[in-house]
Amino acid sequence: MKRKRIIIMGAAGRDFHNFNCCFRDNYAYRVVAFTAAQIPYISNRRYPAELAGKLYPHGIPIFPEEQLEAVIRRLRAEQVVFAYSDISHERLMHTSSQALARGADFVLLGPDATMLKSRLPVVSVCAVRTGCGKSQVVRYFCDILRERGIRPVVVRHPMPYGDLAAQAVERLDHGADLDRFHCTIEEREEYEHLLDHGAIVYAGVDYRRILRRAEREAKLIIWDGGNNDLPFFRPDLEIVVADPLRPGHETSWYPGEVNLRRAEVVVVNKVNAADPAAVAAVEGAARRANPSARLVRTDSVITVAEGERIRGKRVLVIEDGPTITHGSMASGAGLAAALQHGAAEVIDPRPWAVGSLREVYAAWPHIGPVLPAMGYSPAQVADLARTMEAVPCDLVVAATPIDIARLIGTGRPVLRAFYNVAESGGKPLRRVFESFLDSRSIR
Repeated sequence: MKRKRIIIMGAAGRDFHNFNCCFRDNYAYRVVAFTAAQIPYISNRRYPAELAGKLYPHGIPIFPEEQLEAVIRRLRAEQVVFAYSDISHERLMHTSSQALARGADFVLLGPDATMLKSRLPVVSVCAVRTGCGKSQVVRYFCDILRERGIRPVVVRHPMPYGDLAAQAVERLDHGADLDRFHCTIEEREEYEHLLDHGAIVYAGVDYRRILRRAEREAKLIIWDGGNNDLPFFRPDLEIVVADPLRPGHETSWYPGEVNLRRAEVVVVNKVNAADPAAVAAVEGAARRANPSARLVRTDSVITVAEGERIRGKRVLVIEDGPTITHGSMASGAGLAAALQHGAAEVIDPRPWAVGSLREVYAAWPHIGPVLPAMGYSPAQVADLARTMEAVPCDLVVAATPIDIARLIGTGRPVLRAFYNVAESGGKPLRRVFESFLDSRSIR
């Protein structure tokens, strides 16, 4: 039987998961290539033979997405499978048009094809866009579990930016594991804050193996989604976070709209920072797309230890990288904290950006007067450190979830801005989660 020739378009995460679920050891298909987008330094390598299975003894090459049309032609691909998240509906269809124009089918795999079933209860926390506040909700749930004497087990959406074979299954129990797995800044931003809240964190490449490992020590599994992607595990409670600071995005980005339509609970976060009309618009969109979902409002509260030190100072603001790059936010909690505490001036770091940071600003011109915490490689971490040192400021306000001063030495004071979910009026989000725990006798 002739095997259909496939290209999987990805960003070092969903693409590998889709391959593992649907194409590894499948004699009906031959995956001739992956393409890579969004994340720097993840193309021009191979999906290793150790993970690819017996049909791919030499692994599978990974090309930059910019070469898609040429790769379709050169490798005679018959089908292109799209497999990454946080892309506008318009951009997605432009991408589809490229594949179709070259004669290939364009395919989106559905949740039933790619969700793994756990023997334990699964609560998923996903979103309609990057930067809505998934991390805040997951931390909130971790704290509730710890109140019950249960150590949280969180499985994080993949971020395998290094040695893929070595990263097949990662279990992080304490801060030293971040160094042991050679985590990038972006990985640390997703793992470190969970470790600080007492969680065991799993991530990697092979999520079937990850699930089996996590099941050995968990009472339930919290799926912590990445970007606005769908869960890899089939959820028993599906929670989706929406952002009224970006009204309209909940139904205009892929696969965020899919999440919205699937959700059992839609958390409209950042209500304290948004215009009431924008909150109403997001809730209206949610009701139209998913009338059966329960709507919950939460605040996103920013705190800064020793925040009074900001008043009257010239400040450099560092923000979470993904939120303000492909998340389309001009700024985040760091800028809000600097203004809230009376900074005399927020210094725009662009004139002092070096190396790859200059390329980041060119690629995402919407970014405001803030420095994204980019660190996908040691060289990029060095560029970040050099840029931080060059900016003429009195202190740094860092809203990245990691302790950046510990990772990157600097002679200036660094004040960390934290943001957490806050509830009022009976704490409906807590009630939702605790009711689920009680229904499964998780005590």
